[in-house]
Amino acid sequence: MIAADADEGVRAWAGLLQVHAALVPVLDRELQRATGMSLAWYDVLLELNSAPERRLRMSELGARAVLSRSRVSRLTDELVSAGLVEREADPADGRSSFAVLTADGRRRLRAAAPVYLAGIEAHFSRHLRARERRVVADGLWRVLRDESAQPG
Repeated sequence: MIAADADEGVRAWAGLLQVHAALVPVLDRELQRATGMSLAWYDVLLELNSAPERRLRMSELGARAVLSRSRVSRLTDELVSAGLVEREADPADGRSSFAVLTADGRRRLRAAAPVYLAGIEAHFSRHLRARERRVVADGLWRVLRDESAQPG
């Protein structure tokens, strides 16, 4: 546990890490129980669904889903086996491929969305006032934007 008199930046960082570590397994269990889909699968399907043409290069998918290259490859293989994603060769670069959301993948994502959103509300959002939710969201997205713009 971090000291109550620690720097506010350190306290915010520690809180972010601890909340993430505590809630991800809970959301994963609830999603698995209700839909048979892991949180990692949901995350990959969600990223593909929001991408142009519902497809991403594998490297882009790994960056967006915050997964290692080997983990995103294994997850994509699982999703392909389940019929939720297809792999397409990149005609511009024979060494890379795209992950493409299938119609069944989109249907399963939509069916799982209420469980996912209810979990966020039950375990995260309800603990914050509307203003706090705005401040947290704005601050985290600003950090992401600013750090993503940094070279290297």
